[in-house]
Amino acid sequence: MSDISSIPGTPVSPARLLLRNRAFLALCLLATTSAVVVLCVLLMSVAFDGWDRLSWDFLDSFASRKPDKAGIKAALFGSLWVVVTCALTAIPIGVGTALYLEEFAPKNRLTRFIQLNITNLAGVPSIVYGIIGLTAFSRMFGLFRSDDPVVLGNSESFWFLQLPFGPSVLAAGLTLMLVILPMIIVSSQEAIRSVPGTIRQGSLAMGATTWQTVWRLTLPAAIPTILTGTILAISRAIGEAAPLLVVGAALLIFRTPENLMSSFTVLPLQIFNWAGRPQAGFHSIAAAAILVQLGLLIVFNGTAVALRLRLQKPLQ
Repeated sequence: MSDISSIPGTPVSPARLLLRNRAFLALCLLATTSAVVVLCVLLMSVAFDGWDRLSWDFLDSFASRKPDKAGIKAALFGSLWVVVTCALTAIPIGVGTALYLEEFAPKNRLTRFIQLNITNLAGVPSIVYGIIGLTAFSRMFGLFRSDDPVVLGNSESFWFLQLPFGPSVLAAGLTLMLVILPMIIVSSQEAIRSVPGTIRQGSLAMGATTWQTVWRLTLPAAIPTILTGTILAISRAIGEAAPLLVVGAALLIFRTPENLMSSFTVLPLQIFNWAGRPQAGFHSIAAAAILVQLGLLIVFNGTAVALRLRLQKPLQ
């Protein structure tokens, strides 16, 4: 005779439901604990290998063929230049696109098609964006000759530009902008949707225009949540290496960027270069560079979290 609880539509006893809930909770806790333990082991291993190599000389020295004299000055400054360039271009474009799609664009097939493509672009491998960046920014579709570029300004000045951009900081920052732009747009849209509609309705009822409502009420209310998505996007940009390698980042360089057209390297590429060498000394400085990378990530995230908490206000 079959169990009556296996018949479809038959209610399950409370004891069995409680058992299932506890079993699922235990499975989730086991998976979470396993992931945290593995992460802690990796961090402890990296800290054990690289902590002794951290020093001011390590931060203020350029790369070298000798592990004892090698440093990350060029890679550290290159990462800062590239990430700041990426953030200054991606955040305004991403937030502006989200505002337009949510507040101004008509709800028709075209906007639904654009929204579908934005969502799909968030899952595209970063190496694909590297190829796009190489074609669009570094070479500019072959519209300009790379051996005879169009030069604007003095190469020794900060205000220097050449077309095409070539393997420069600007090309790398714009390429990373493409990588994180879908994430910023989607997260910003979710933040804007979370603002209660009664705020918009009350503002419009008082005679404000749509732009005044968006600029003075909707956007300030959504900024804390927008910053959360921006934090995650910039965190991904800090750790990217494949698209920058395609664009033309150097693996070995002995100077820091002077302007947006300067050649560069970044911490992930420097770590990759050292970790792939057979000498144990390079493995130690690679671990030290990983610690610096984690510290840089914490600084960026901490700054964004502080801004989010400062700007967060109760909706009244």
